[in-house]
Amino acid sequence: MFSDPIAVFDSGMGGISVLKEMVRLMPEEDFIYFGDSANAPYGVRTVEDVRQLTISHIRFLLEEKSAKAIAVACNTATSAAVRDLRKMYPEVPLVGVEPAIKPAVNSCDHPRILVMATPRTLAEEKFLKLEELYDDMADIYPLPCPGLMEFVEQGTLSGPDLEDYLHGIMDPYLDKDLTGIVLGCTHYPFVRKTISKVAGPDVRIFDGSLGTARELARRIRAAGLARDPGHKGSVTFMNSLPDPERLHLMETLFHTSC
Repeated sequence: MFSDPIAVFDSGMGGISVLKEMVRLMPEEDFIYFGDSANAPYGVRTVEDVRQLTISHIRFLLEEKSAKAIAVACNTATSAAVRDLRKMYPEVPLVGVEPAIKPAVNSCDHPRILVMATPRTLAEEKFLKLEELYDDMADIYPLPCPGLMEFVEQGTLSGPDLEDYLHGIMDPYLDKDLTGIVLGCTHYPFVRKTISKVAGPDVRIFDGSLGTARELARRIRAAGLARDPGHKGSVTFMNSLPDPERLHLMETLFHTSC
């Protein structure tokens, strides 16, 4: 029913960047955020493994937590499972995420775009089709970032270790006169400032969090499930590793500026 919560799912804590945009757009709604840190990172798992994990957790959120809508706030889980989930739950407003390549391509004439994402996301058919779609309109440089999400999972959002890591993977592309960087993992907005510091002030940063939030809000309204604007919404955090320190870090990230 309209008073039930919206569930936001991710392999860990990165989807909190999407949750933040949803709370801004829909402050009257109640949210449950579930991170599967026990099985993270999804980017190194097989597609079938990610599909089964994602479906299992979404089933729990729908059946045990009575979620009225679902956001799969993980690029890897979106590619692996969202198509199947929509067939399984056709009546549920459900969205996934994808790299914000379209706005980056449309930002200027023939842009030069670095797409930072997990190795799994960059190998998925969904990304390859996006890359092919815009190939004639932009120079697109896919950049696998193994290990970057772990900085966020550990709460390391700045500092010399993170900067050294980013220089190690980004420096070979910084002589290409980049116009934009697409953050193709929901963890990455939390290190946006450090990425921008390495890339330089003239390179625009793009992520799809706001677009995902807008689409879910649209679907909830279309289904007649939106709450009364007078209600003060709440956020509940859950994790498959429910130790107090991890839950505290999730709450801290929620209140951290991206």
